[in-house]
Amino acid sequence: MQFNKCCRCGCFFVSSGDVCPNCASKDNFEMEKLKNFLEDSDSNFSLESISYDTGISVKNLNRYLKKDSFSEFNNIITKL
Repeated sequence: MQFNKCCRCGCFFVSSGDVCPNCASKDNFEMEKLKNFLEDSDSNFSLESISYDTGISVKNLNRYLKKDSFSEFNNIITKL
């Protein structure tokens, strides 16, 4: 295990991953919300519009979209 800094809240923690145990449930909730939003969409969106519609910060959207589980949605997100 490593001493890490949570990319959501900035707290230091000892564990694997990029978020602390306190923020892990928030991350899971937002990733599920994002996945549902993208699955239900039928057009292209910018990161800013996804952030506005879902309430997820652009910083977290960028982090989530780098994960393999979101690779199938990269074609409907327009890069500005």
